[in-house]
Amino acid sequence: MTPLANSTAWLVGYIPDLPTPFDETGAIDLAAFAKLCERQIQAGVSAIVVGETTGEASTLTPVEHDTIIRTAAEIARGRVRVIAGAGSNSTSQAIELTRRAELAGADAVLSVVPYYNKPMQAGIEAHFRAIANSTALPIILHDIPARTIRELSDDTLAKLAQSRQFVGLRDGTGDLARPMRLRSMVPLEFRLLSADDATALAYFANGGDGCVSAVSNVAPELCQVIFSSCKQGRLQSARYLQSRLARLSALLAKESPAALKYALCLLGLMRPDTRLPIVELADAAKAEIATALAEMGEEGWEDRYPRKDTAVTW
Repeated sequence: MTPLANSTAWLVGYIPDLPTPFDETGAIDLAAFAKLCERQIQAGVSAIVVGETTGEASTLTPVEHDTIIRTAAEIARGRVRVIAGAGSNSTSQAIELTRRAELAGADAVLSVVPYYNKPMQAGIEAHFRAIANSTALPIILHDIPARTIRELSDDTLAKLAQSRQFVGLRDGTGDLARPMRLRSMVPLEFRLLSADDATALAYFANGGDGCVSAVSNVAPELCQVIFSSCKQGRLQSARYLQSRLARLSALLAKESPAALKYALCLLGLMRPDTRLPIVELADAAKAEIATALAEMGEEGWEDRYPRKDTAVTW
């Protein structure tokens, strides 16, 4: 674990939510996972997310979850921060995942609003405070009502943000006015991160600090340029570059994480295999992904990351 002090300066920009590669036997492909981590580090990201939504965390055993966190930490060697998914709708299980992530070398954890149980706001607040009491790690809150049914209200978030252990929000509400609304309610150092690639630029423009992203797995350097352009006031350039990602971003969001895994397969970075209940993409969806990558390549993106033919052999 890298010392973080109380600074959140690292929690900005596009932060990839890494997929978990599997080999032909269904086991985790650590060599491919290491390649994904190093590729992001070389692209200049400040942090990587492992073992979370895109990483198919719900299908990983505790040992597998520990392994990918430990592997990411060993590869990072302090060059970037490792954020580990550690959420559950059981507070005791979330605490256990958080403790294990800390032991495995994570720099921070991403903890989701309890899903399915539909707790009241007081229960959500108590859930996160119990997790915070169990660890020394910084905690990034994950609010995604489409999956959890319950939202993390602005008032509850503001209360939690007064503790410096809660360092940021992964905002999956789709509410583009929320960063402006929250900025006056939370400490200045509390980071607001979009969870949606399609609207990330608008989120930045409204005061957001970054995006936990799927598409940055495919084009990490391009995403870093989009963010820096926005923050430097070059909005026309940022809009144009984001438009180059728009079609692929929509496809990745539609069938996550199978679509992302297939895109990375076409780039020769990993196999496209998923675990049930996620299944392989249909042929029509594969063709759409291939077309979207080819269109991006026409703008020179492909020079840096050559796209392989759709018939990838392993």
